[in-house]
Amino acid sequence: MEFPLADQVVAETIYDIAILGGGPAGYTAAIRAGQFGLKVALIDASPKLGGTCLHWGCIPTKALLFSAEIWDFIKSAADYGIDGIGTPVINWPNMLARKNAIITKHVKGLDFLMKKNKVTVLPGYGRLTGPAKDSIHTVSVSAPGSDEPTQVQARNVIVATGSDAKMLPGLTPDDRILTNMEILTLESVPKSLIVIGAGAVGVEFSSLFRSLGTEITIVEFLPRLVPVEDEEISKELARAFKKRGIDVNTSAKVESVEKTESGVRVTFTDQNGKTVIKEAEKVLVAVGRAPRTANIGLETTKIETERGFLKTDTAMQTAEPGIYAVGDIVLGMPQLAHVGGMAGMVAVASIAGRPFRPINHRRIPGCTYTEPQIGSVGLTEAAARERAAKNGQEIKIGKFPFGGNSKASIVDAHSGFVKIVADAQYGEILGVHIIGPSATEIISEAVVAMDLEATVDELLYTIHAHPTLSEAMLDAYGAVEGLAINA
Repeated sequence: MEFPLADQVVAETIYDIAILGGGPAGYTAAIRAGQFGLKVALIDASPKLGGTCLHWGCIPTKALLFSAEIWDFIKSAADYGIDGIGTPVINWPNMLARKNAIITKHVKGLDFLMKKNKVTVLPGYGRLTGPAKDSIHTVSVSAPGSDEPTQVQARNVIVATGSDAKMLPGLTPDDRILTNMEILTLESVPKSLIVIGAGAVGVEFSSLFRSLGTEITIVEFLPRLVPVEDEEISKELARAFKKRGIDVNTSAKVESVEKTESGVRVTFTDQNGKTVIKEAEKVLVAVGRAPRTANIGLETTKIETERGFLKTDTAMQTAEPGIYAVGDIVLGMPQLAHVGGMAGMVAVASIAGRPFRPINHRRIPGCTYTEPQIGSVGLTEAAARERAAKNGQEIKIGKFPFGGNSKASIVDAHSGFVKIVADAQYGEILGVHIIGPSATEIISEAVVAMDLEATVDELLYTIHAHPTLSEAMLDAYGAVEGLAINA
């Protein structure tokens, strides 16, 4: 990226919005602001727009997971009536090359969108300098190769600086102790990998490399895999992983991680209190992400923080008037790219005086791209039961297995289910939890249904095409009332 304006002109320009961070939250806010006709400066310290999501997270991991899915099908080609393939071989460098090509394509797409929406992109590290003076905020931007920071003026500021992978105390990432970044640049597929943490990142990489033949050991401190999901989803994923030969250890505490002559050694205490020692070529630390809010000038403002996260109101504005926060840095907000993007749109709409709806935490879809996939939205069964007990209400559960779905048979993915959590009196959908084929796509139907406050009775008569995987949703709605056709 290059400065589109000379430093002097930039300093004299007063923008409507200055945005710190070019990831999904930041660039989405910039695009929406441009669509509203606002003058926008997007400040990003990275040489290319896209943030962690595009370069080290959502996009590259899903590209590799798709390659792994193709590999799984190719290995069974004869079962699908396809002969003559011979002995397929994994070409890891080409997988990485395809992943990189996808990233490059979308970086160019973002550059085009910035120009299309007349967004001024300023390379550099942005810092807040305090409250507004005469209704104008000043952001100090330290650009690469420049001795003196440029002062960018704006009527409003959106902070969208993103997050970094957490690391266990005493460890430093390198070619054997990996985070989500180092693992995407490995020169070859490891023969063995220990994954510490069984959230979305941990289980996705476990699924990916198991498909490619890696011996996988998962060590999770909490009692189950993907602990934010419905308990039945966690149990089904554990069953599927164990069937795939993944060594799953939950309620396990890591005691030490050491380098050996040829790899790593992890010592942990299992759920029975027994000390277990495991060795592998690599270890992936996937224990969450920390907000990237240090050294951005928060101390010069009234912005309130908690554990490094920024507190905001429903319009995403912080306690400092005119300064907003979106994305992974917001307290209480799931660290998901699609949430950050929507938060950016909410903040910009508020600034522009346009109508908006605050983010409803019970309408945020969560997707995990393992094999099998997971998609969920709303309350888990346990949370719904707890809430119902407090309010003197009851809930109903509908559950339909993909084993009864024709399209699941066609695509050879019979495991998993759709689970509906509903209010017993009015039929309101409280939560939907899916594990199985295309769960990350199907879940959008549930989000729309819940957003429009559709009831089980209404959804029972919503026609779904046959044969489709989404047809399992219709049977799951029916199952709430004991009326599933294919079960």
